[in-house]
Amino acid sequence: MSRPSDLIQGTLDLLILKTISVEPKHGWAIAKRIQQVSDEVLQVTQGALYPALHRLEQQGWIRAEWRVTETGREAKFYSLTKAGRAQLAKELTQWDRLSNAIGLVIRMA
Repeated sequence: MSRPSDLIQGTLDLLILKTISVEPKHGWAIAKRIQQVSDEVLQVTQGALYPALHRLEQQGWIRAEWRVTETGREAKFYSLTKAGRAQLAKELTQWDRLSNAIGLVIRMA
């Protein structure tokens, strides 16, 4: 299993932005969704997730709002801002470029 430290620098931000682009989610649900979608390969710890969420919020790419979860507990739900949607598009483009370049090197090597 990969750990957050195994992720390419900056990838966690992209994963978070993409995960909440569909609908707002609270922290635990973001981590769980990344784990589920990655077929249990990626596991984001609280120690990596919450500093990233705080950083993204400070940059104005996400906003947080207190809501009640499906279990009846209050939690911060994170959603993309307009600037966050623009940043997601930019990061997806950069990711495609990087992953294609890595693929070229791997196939050629």
